[in-house]
Amino acid sequence: MPIFVLILVSAVALIAGLSVFFLRYLTEGRRLRAARAAVVLFDVLGVGAMLFLFVSHRTEGWAGMIALPIFLGYVAQIIALLLTMLAVLVRAAGRRLRGVPYSPARRRVLKCAALYPAAGALLGSYGAFIERTATVRRDYRIPIRNLPPEADGLVIAQISDVHLGAFFSVEELDALLTETAAGGADLLAVTGDLFDAEHLNEAAAAVLEAHVGDFPRGIWYCIGNHEYYRRNALPIVTQMARRGHVHVLLNAAERVPGCGALYLAGTDYPFARGDAFDTEKAAFFAAAMEDVPARAVTVLLAHHPEFIDDAAADGRVPLTLTGHTHGSQFGILGQPLFPVFKYTRGMVRIGENYGYVHTGNGSWFPLRIGCPPETVYFRLERSDV
Repeated sequence: MPIFVLILVSAVALIAGLSVFFLRYLTEGRRLRAARAAVVLFDVLGVGAMLFLFVSHRTEGWAGMIALPIFLGYVAQIIALLLTMLAVLVRAAGRRLRGVPYSPARRRVLKCAALYPAAGALLGSYGAFIERTATVRRDYRIPIRNLPPEADGLVIAQISDVHLGAFFSVEELDALLTETAAGGADLLAVTGDLFDAEHLNEAAAAVLEAHVGDFPRGIWYCIGNHEYYRRNALPIVTQMARRGHVHVLLNAAERVPGCGALYLAGTDYPFARGDAFDTEKAAFFAAAMEDVPARAVTVLLAHHPEFIDDAAADGRVPLTLTGHTHGSQFGILGQPLFPVFKYTRGMVRIGENYGYVHTGNGSWFPLRIGCPPETVYFRLERSDV
């Protein structure tokens, strides 16, 4: 938590400082002083409110009403800042190319200056109110050597990172499951970070179990890191596993009924850092695969995307489904704008092995641009016939 606080405060301080400086290119005189004061006041109050919500684990509806305009304001501010910086650089480069001499009396304020904050507000609003709620469907055909004939044509749907709370309700989860089942899935894979609101987790488990009958081969679930952050999440997952309606895979594997020697395996989330991360990850993968027969075909569910490497090295796991990254929630031309993970978004292929990093159905923060939430369908097909 102290690291998160330090990163958040440092980022907001940097944004505020740059905004105060570059505002002189958007206005002047008394308006400039007023704009600078407003930006500093918003940034200070905003970061204070965000820290309060984070430390107190607030996820009620009123928390979302507070957080949404704060996030929207920050994003609009960042977009306006970047556009202003770009315009200043372009203008300076143009003057240099034309050989225009520098003059301190030259007009500093950009032409059409009001367009920059307006563009920030419009793009931020699009990301918060339109793209964030516009789930897209993606379809993939996965060729698999030695796939059991009974599993040929099996369709696995994946949802991930719902993050129940202020920005994703139980009712929205119910609608997502209904829509996913209607899309033609035989089996649903849920790859973690579902139970993320203590006052909603029990209801969410009930909704998940109520939809088991919508998927002929069941609902299969692996844990994410956020299930460890909510006090009642792990007990609810344990109870769900005991009831047996949902297949809970915690460093374990089960054969998929009616699909021959096809197994689904699921891992725990590795919290270790540095070299210990690889060691813990390898141990979790080994435990998940321990009871899988040598000649069986396995689909792995793992919240962290680097399990894709372990699966590819094993040779028995042609498809790994992961989440965690949210695709960075910002993208351009289908690529993540902030690829901070080894695998951040979309399909990964290593030899004959496939891995997928889901962009998530919920959000870290309530805004997406160029990275919509998704429901993904994988059709398994025999490649040796």
